[in-house]
Amino acid sequence: MSGEVLNAQDGNGTVNRVIRMGTRKSQLARIQTDYVAEKLKTLYPDVHLEIVAMSTIGDKILDTALSKIGEKSLFTKELENALERNEVDLVVHSLKDLPTTLPNGFTIGAVLQRESPHDAVVLHPKNSGLTLDTLPDGSVIGTSSLRRAAQLKKRFPHLEFKDIRGNLNTRLKKLDEKEDYAAIILAAAGLKRMGWEARVSQVLGPEDCMYAVGQGALAVEVRARDCDILEMVSTLHHSETVLRCIAERAFLRRLEGGCSVPVAVNTEVKDSVLSLTGAVYSLDGADSLKEAMETNVDPGNKLESAADIQHVGVTAHNVPQCAQVAAEKLGVDLADLLLSKGAMEILTTARKLNDAR
Repeated sequence: MSGEVLNAQDGNGTVNRVIRMGTRKSQLARIQTDYVAEKLKTLYPDVHLEIVAMSTIGDKILDTALSKIGEKSLFTKELENALERNEVDLVVHSLKDLPTTLPNGFTIGAVLQRESPHDAVVLHPKNSGLTLDTLPDGSVIGTSSLRRAAQLKKRFPHLEFKDIRGNLNTRLKKLDEKEDYAAIILAAAGLKRMGWEARVSQVLGPEDCMYAVGQGALAVEVRARDCDILEMVSTLHHSETVLRCIAERAFLRRLEGGCSVPVAVNTEVKDSVLSLTGAVYSLDGADSLKEAMETNVDPGNKLESAADIQHVGVTAHNVPQCAQVAAEKLGVDLADLLLSKGAMEILTTARKLNDAR
């Protein structure tokens, strides 16, 4: 453990451990961090948690599309710098913000149970009662995601899609107070965590819009060498979410995807079978490749010792290694299948067109 962890005395003179949790400053990030803190407090009542909030590149650059900034760790770099300097002991992220390859010395020590990973439509109040299907021709839909735009352009050709940036509060304000957008697309999980479920007009199923890798899941990033912190947060792992997200992250990493290219997934675990559907799209959605695969993640009677093996950045001692290996292989195999059918050409073209915009 880092030698800089503080101690705090309570009213009885008892010394309690202080764990500093890093987070972004946005309201949603704070809500998510408080949620993780509550879980840890319940499990470890003697630990004193201190929350350290900071701004990231993604929070500061608000006039440029995320896909154009050209930085993979838009919402994580400053937090990881603080982790590296021992200023914080763990960091809470939305898993979809974390690159599939983490900096050396870091690992994802916990992946919590996933909220709905789907995207949601939030309509301008004047369009109440409508859906994407029934909005008038030429209606402008706001989204900062190439993945959402690519899928929805093809599915709803009568709509137009434009970038919208800012945190959830900012985007909802832009929607409500101006006439620029008929609706915006946001992650259903974020709206639920903010207590704004009443604003959701429509949840988009995989037939309309498959979701981003890791969407809806929270991750706790720690220094890999801090065995006690790693052990502490590992109790938060949710096995099914871990396996789904390992498969998704392995798929994305093999494709060398990121926020600058449209890649989408859909996963589920049923009766110990993990299924993964993955797709790549051109920017306008006209060109796409989509395939599905499944694998068995039942560990059977295998007894395994806890291993410090990372699977696409995740260390999960309490999830059977053989299941994690199978999940990672599933992601790689599905990506290889798409690559054999020409996925790299679609992604390379998408990247070049996005860079030229």
